[in-house]
Amino acid sequence: MADEQEEGGKKGSLIKIIIIAVVGLVLIGAAIAATLFFTGFFDKKAAEAVAEAVEDDAAPAGAGKSAPAKGGESPPKAADAKGDGKGESKSDAKGDAKGGGKPAPRQRATPERVRFEQTYLELERPLLANVTGSRKVMQIRLAIMTYYDERVFNNVKKHEFALRSAILDVMRQSTEADINKPSFRTELAEKVRLTVNALLEKYEDFGGVEEVHFTEFVVQ
Repeated sequence: MADEQEEGGKKGSLIKIIIIAVVGLVLIGAAIAATLFFTGFFDKKAAEAVAEAVEDDAAPAGAGKSAPAKGGESPPKAADAKGDGKGESKSDAKGDAKGGGKPAPRQRATPERVRFEQTYLELERPLLANVTGSRKVMQIRLAIMTYYDERVFNNVKKHEFALRSAILDVMRQSTEADINKPSFRTELAEKVRLTVNALLEKYEDFGGVEEVHFTEFVVQ
């Protein structure tokens, strides 16, 4: 009889211990859950799930997620169409070293055809030169036109002294007979354009001057 009571007491104590352990685990779990809740853990998970769902909806039809390469790395990008870049010309390399490479012409959208945008720059001071074999003097003021960006004008301003000297040499070669020709101004403008471009190509590897215009032309 005493043995049965003792065995019953042991079972009751064991049950109490189990209950206490279970209650303790429940309380610990509740404390952990409350801590995660107040620290925003569940909000972050929900936000991430919403973001992933939005990305999946925004993906184009038929486009699946690309499988990562071994080791979890992203797949390598496709090689450049030019290969390893050995096809770059020397003039482009020089242009890059001197400030951005060769400028590209600026296009102007038109419904009929592709046209380029013209920009102009007038030299601040006029140029004055004697006419060869004559007592006459020729004074001109120049404006240049380009289809390229402001780098052409920056180069013109940078080398203005050299350009003015070269243009004066062209003007001094003109004779009075040349001046009397109807096409003299057109021919002189072309000579000046070629001279300016040659000098800019010498110093900057790029000319870019498309036309030369006279904003002032006096012979007296």
